Amino acid sequence: QVQLVESGGGLVQPGGSLRLSCEASGVSTSPNVMGWYRQAPGKQRELVATQTTGGITNYADSVKGRSTISRDGAKMVRLQINNLKPEDTAVYFCTFRRLLGGVDLWGQGTQVTVSS
Repeated sequence: QVQLVESGGGLVQPGGSLRLSCEASGVSTSPNVMGWYRQAPGKQRELVATQTTGGITNYADSVKGRSTISRDGAKMVRLQINNLKPEDTAVYFCTFRRLLGGVDLWGQGTQVTVSS
């Protein structure tokens, strides 16, 4: 079964840290890009960070310098965000896209709430 399984998320206090993980199943190990997008209430979905199997990363300016994306093989991606702010509150979605095309997956989303 082709799917993305996300873990992590939850309620975090401002200034805290969070780690999200996502594992793809039912896909090959061909070159791909995995990462995270997020959508806050009433806002459009936006990029958080992505990383290719070759190690190329892309971060949103809003998280640059306080987040790290990493890959563990071709099918797993992790994201750590430090110094969380209330504006980081959103549903975070994992994505997987094969660089040669043909496969474009989205996870179901995991809620991250930053609040005291």
